[in-house]
Amino acid sequence: MLPSDLKAEQFSGYPPEARALVVAHLEVLRQLPLSFMPSLLREIIDYDYRFPAERKTIDSELAELSSLSPAQRREWFQPFSDLSLSPKLERVDWVNQPAQFTEQLSAYLWSTHQMDAFRKAATEYGNRLQPVMPTDSLSMPRLGIAIIGQGVTAYDAPLFRNLRKHGTYFTKVKPDNGLEKLLAGIAARAEAHPAPYGHWYIDGGQEANHSALLTCTSYHGLEPMRAALLKNIQTEIAKPGMGPEELRTHLAQLAISDIGVKGSGDVVLDRFQMKLFTEGSGTQIFSTTFAQWTTREVLRRAQALTMLVRFAPRQRQKPMNELLANGDSNPELDTVGSLVDADMGSYYHWLNQQRLPGWNQSSFLVWFEGHDKAVAIGPSLPRNTESSSAVDLAELLRLATT
Repeated sequence: MLPSDLKAEQFSGYPPEARALVVAHLEVLRQLPLSFMPSLLREIIDYDYRFPAERKTIDSELAELSSLSPAQRREWFQPFSDLSLSPKLERVDWVNQPAQFTEQLSAYLWSTHQMDAFRKAATEYGNRLQPVMPTDSLSMPRLGIAIIGQGVTAYDAPLFRNLRKHGTYFTKVKPDNGLEKLLAGIAARAEAHPAPYGHWYIDGGQEANHSALLTCTSYHGLEPMRAALLKNIQTEIAKPGMGPEELRTHLAQLAISDIGVKGSGDVVLDRFQMKLFTEGSGTQIFSTTFAQWTTREVLRRAQALTMLVRFAPRQRQKPMNELLANGDSNPELDTVGSLVDADMGSYYHWLNQQRLPGWNQSSFLVWFEGHDKAVAIGPSLPRNTESSSAVDLAELLRLATT
């Protein structure tokens, strides 16, 4: 089947809002080439479970495609139409399984030496679309906070080496009640500028008491989901013919109900948390990887205004089969190794924040938990500077955001 053959009833299996969106734009979707169409449907099919920022992007893309004249549309998509596809791909159920189609398309393009042409077409399309993407002004400057080193009593090697040149390195921070003060600070931001999925608290261990205004996810809180998923993975790996690609396809199709875990009632957050484990590598078994990947995905997908991520000690490295078995209820922790992981993770956090709109007005704070070292980055703070002023975390947060 080709996109030109599409009918509204073929989308009856889509969630309600996604189905309505497709039907409303069915005429323009029929005019798109098969080499492009399933990639768009892959985004639309999860519309009901996407964050507001993602919905705006999809809405803007469809609105732009609908506004094009027939000549403009042909010009935009001619590079995709020029790609040669096999009849086998046309027979795939790309309407209901767009993700599986795109995986098969990728393999086919590689095998027929057309991947470079596809990448060129996709890049040109992205460049054409970029000017019409949502650019709403932010209600407040973006803020990122990373707390690293939980459980480390002493560490003499330099920290924050990648971040110091971008802000001020504080060497006499008062650590008393530091976590509570930072959580109170981001709660105040959430109260002053409420936004759905706009203010986040991510914990690589067990979450602390926090405001209900914050969207929260934690490694400890998701233990039932992780355990059930690891059990599912073990079962699948034991099946004959189950290789990495087959396992990846299986994981992409899993829902919370498939592994016997009860959702929280927030379908958007539940789906997001499930994908943290089915799409992330190592998020199921290493708390530092979970914290780092979750931070990346929240920034990329939800475009959070405020995000505090607290790293916790991960278990020590073991053979992968042992880690996947998830049989050790009391794993040995690697606190110093986790600190090194988190130090680099905080740098990635800042880099990903800088890729979002309003980056030049954003602020960032990283603190060595329980100790007197921190780096603060903000529009009013000097770069590549060291300060020996005694300051608590509440004051440091104020300095970074003013």
